[in-house]
Amino acid sequence: MKIEVNFILSLSVSFWVLIANSTNSFSDIDNEKFVSKNDKRYNHFSKGSFYAKNGLNTEAIKELNKALQETITSDILSVRIKNQVGNVYFIMKSFVTAEEYFRKALQESKDLKYKKGEANSLANIGSVYEKKSDYLKALEYQEKSLKVFSITKDNHGVASVKLNIGSIYEDLNQFDKAYEYFFEAYQLLENENSYQEVDVLNNLGDVFRKRGKVLEAIEFYNKGLVLAIQLDNSELLESAYKDLSKSFSEIENFEKAYAYRVKSEEYKEITLTKQKSNQLNILQTIYESDRKEAEIKLLKETNKVSESNQKLLLVTLLSSVLLLSFFLFFYLKRQKSKQKLHEYKQRVLQAELDNKRMMEKSLKDDIQLKTASLSKYSLQLSEKNKMLSDVSSNLKKITKREHLDFKRNLQTLAKEIDFRLKQEDEWLDFNNLFSEIHPNFSKKITEIATNKLSSSEIKLAMLLRLNISSKEIATILRVTPDSVRVARHRLRKKLPIQSKEDLVNFMLSV
Repeated sequence: MKIEVNFILSLSVSFWVLIANSTNSFSDIDNEKFVSKNDKRYNHFSKGSFYAKNGLNTEAIKELNKALQETITSDILSVRIKNQVGNVYFIMKSFVTAEEYFRKALQESKDLKYKKGEANSLANIGSVYEKKSDYLKALEYQEKSLKVFSITKDNHGVASVKLNIGSIYEDLNQFDKAYEYFFEAYQLLENENSYQEVDVLNNLGDVFRKRGKVLEAIEFYNKGLVLAIQLDNSELLESAYKDLSKSFSEIENFEKAYAYRVKSEEYKEITLTKQKSNQLNILQTIYESDRKEAEIKLLKETNKVSESNQKLLLVTLLSSVLLLSFFLFFYLKRQKSKQKLHEYKQRVLQAELDNKRMMEKSLKDDIQLKTASLSKYSLQLSEKNKMLSDVSSNLKKITKREHLDFKRNLQTLAKEIDFRLKQEDEWLDFNNLFSEIHPNFSKKITEIATNKLSSSEIKLAMLLRLNISSKEIATILRVTPDSVRVARHRLRKKLPIQSKEDLVNFMLSV
């Protein structure tokens, strides 16, 4: 029994050690003075930062609030915690709450004369004002942050703030000033082969593109793309290909624009898949850890009761020689008390298990809600495609009319709408949502098919799985109802389905 308890305990401890080690890549708190890993707050701070990094904002806030509850006096760790809480609320677009925590961190930093914390807090407040479109205030706080970072000789901090200031000037369409700050940041980060260097290269490309110098912009985007490939970061690759697609579209090289857009969407899907996979693994690990902790408590209490019974048995045997009746009375009384305590603890543990079951039921309800959303989304997608097709057709008819000065503009608009119709954004979003609800459907239908299914046939099968009518399917796939009828017939021939069995019912059974 003791061996089993120790084994489960070691699994739980190993998980949180892994989390603590993972935070080293995005927090330099270990390098700050007066910070101890033995501090209870540090454990909560590490967990909260780990959750925030992986997009689990609710879990991050819970852990960071625990760290704040453990805080009694102001110190460097207290400043870091408040800035991190503000960052999470900033990501969640709760800018008012984020600013409150940033200002608390700023005041504590000034009281402690903690320059790095002061500089970070000032930059964070500036970012809040930028989101509020109060650009004068945003510049004021970013400039203050820049001065403090310059005093500390923190080049990365200086580069980060220069990027922020450049972004503000870019929002104000002051591209010369934006270029000045972006280029200064690039000089500090050049040849570091870091994510931040890719970011500044993309910003430089944006400035050139918005100034109409598309070829120069493409040069910077390509540099960023090469570095993103070296770093093997799908999120950076998605952004680089997307910027290149925009640039080639502006110079009317639609073939390359389309090719880069497709690559961008591929990496977008990879990024989303990784993110969802990481979040699912973390949530599963948290659940397993909580469950094992509950099991540990139960096993420990069982061990205690077992050891207590053995001692009581020995006492009973020895005391029987002297005062059997006297000690028997107290023994029974003590046993009764222990039994009540044990039963109470068992009820507490059972309540915890019931709570876990309720959480599982909530997850199932969430899946049902997503299923309803998927059907609604498919109908919206159908209506949108039909509307865009009608608009494109009408625009093309207008261009055939003569003696109109805006003929060329309408032709360009019609081409742009046709180009948008060819994009797979809506289908990718639809496919992602469908995969969450029916994760193994595509694999199952492919395995049971008697002949290899094309991608179009798999799409048709997915839409039939949602019990969508042929007319709506025709609109979604941008084909005629007759084409859908032929496609259904071909799909049916490739499946092991009885001649009288309905195709939709067959899909629902997969």
